[in-house]
Amino acid sequence: MKGSFRSLNEILSFRGGGTPRKDVPEYWSDEIPWASVKDFKSLDLAKTQDSISRKGLEASASNLIPAGHVIIPTRMALGKAAINSIDMAINQDLRALIPKVPLDSRYLLHAMIGLADEIVRYGSGATVKGITQENLGKLQIPLPPLAEQKRIAAILDAADALRAKRREALAQLDALLQSTFLSLFGDPVSNPMGWPKTSIENLVDNIDSGWSPTCLDRSATDDEWGVLKLGAVTYCEYRENQTKALPHELTPRPEIEVRKGDLLFTRKNTYDLVAACAYVHETRPKLMLPDLIFRIRLSKSHGTEPTFIWQQLIFPRLRKHIQTFAGGAAGSMPNISKAKLRAIELITPPLPLQQKFAAIVESIERQKAAQRAHLAELDALFAALQHRAFRGEL
Repeated sequence: MKGSFRSLNEILSFRGGGTPRKDVPEYWSDEIPWASVKDFKSLDLAKTQDSISRKGLEASASNLIPAGHVIIPTRMALGKAAINSIDMAINQDLRALIPKVPLDSRYLLHAMIGLADEIVRYGSGATVKGITQENLGKLQIPLPPLAEQKRIAAILDAADALRAKRREALAQLDALLQSTFLSLFGDPVSNPMGWPKTSIENLVDNIDSGWSPTCLDRSATDDEWGVLKLGAVTYCEYRENQTKALPHELTPRPEIEVRKGDLLFTRKNTYDLVAACAYVHETRPKLMLPDLIFRIRLSKSHGTEPTFIWQQLIFPRLRKHIQTFAGGAAGSMPNISKAKLRAIELITPPLPLQQKFAAIVESIERQKAAQRAHLAELDALFAALQHRAFRGEL
């Protein structure tokens, strides 16, 4: 494929979208699936969280995209891509890629995923990054004959299917943990078992704030100080690789260094992602809390299991309730203050029952660690295949 690279502007057109007015109820119904960034959870866009009416489609800039097209976010979730397996409308943060030349949709999907780093690099914005259509159109992908496109896509699809099985296994372990919590303690919001409740204020010694200096535009290496990014907590699991390197001229702050056993809470993010909580099972040294993440320091005198508190805070109904406490100025990301976090009430079952659950958590986390290790190997294999495929070596 040497010499066959073409710019995206040459081989496809971009179709954007829009959002019907929220204050017109008749614009919103279950008539037409309507996609936004929050629907990008896999490579297959098979359903959406929201739907609009035909009137809503006609009254807005939203576009109806026939099934089978690659759709990418141009804001917030840069680097992601998916194919819509059903007809759907899209909002203003998405672009549908409409081929001008013979182009296999699965090949284009993998090509766009291969461009993820470049798309992120071209992104701009202080809080939420976005990429302009102009910059997007300048990016290039190789364009072999259609039959070759299909062959490459089939190889990458097979490799990705293996990764999907590992992710499904991890999801099943998460579901097992959640169902175990429910069977032992019940729903912490409705509290059907009648456990005593108390505010977080009574369970903590302190809630620590972090620091967000201007960092280098790269991850911290293992031997240097770094600051966590929101992605370290966003998925309710601690990810120590989500960092930015601290400039050498800045003095680190050891008092906000993340430690094993910490309970981290995202105080500020989008409405869907705020109030994420992660427990630090293990961590490398020299990583500090950012300003957007609190550290909840539980009081040892009260007798609570940190992993029990973690699982309670991420229980879907309770987390949704906590998210209602988030506020902020129009156009800004919602924020949960320390005062509001302290006022949230949690159930407090007997300590032996919490300890029993904590042992189950530890067992499941060991299984998840093994699955994550296998997934990392498959991710490396997929990346190598992808690299070879788009250099004409596959």
